[in-house]
Amino acid sequence: MNNKHQFLWFPTPYHSVLLWLVWQILHDFSRGHMVLGAVFAIVIPWVVTPLGEKEPVSKKPFKVLLYILRLIGDIIVSNYDVAKRIVQSNRQLQPAFVAIPLSLREPLPLTILANSVSLTPGTVSLELSEDRQWLYVHVLHLEDEQQLIKLIKQRYEAPLKEIFEC
Repeated sequence: MNNKHQFLWFPTPYHSVLLWLVWQILHDFSRGHMVLGAVFAIVIPWVVTPLGEKEPVSKKPFKVLLYILRLIGDIIVSNYDVAKRIVQSNRQLQPAFVAIPLSLREPLPLTILANSVSLTPGTVSLELSEDRQWLYVHVLHLEDEQQLIKLIKQRYEAPLKEIFEC
């Protein structure tokens, strides 16, 4: 069977499996609920998939893994930095709002970028401009605005552009 026919039955196979599993968790594992869950797991994606936008998909799993590992490392280092700053006097903190210029335009990579910034302690994504050219970020302690912009663009935005080829 070719991929075209496979997607006819399961347009989003991972979502179908997840939907069926959640149905089973919420109900007993009787045969009736297994069949009903399977029907919902097939029918709901058929109905919902045409309504959604086509999201970019990465064909570079190794780059995705590297991005995730980098993000985890940054979260660990930032946790330590924020904890150290909290223990010290608050008078030394220099909180600021920074506008990060963006070259990404696709919704999924932009969402991942904003979430990556927010997951890293000490920074929070506040808003994405309507024209998708600026990401507004609040920083707990800012020493050099240009350095922060360069860091976010190099560590997060550039790899996401490569991952999603946009």
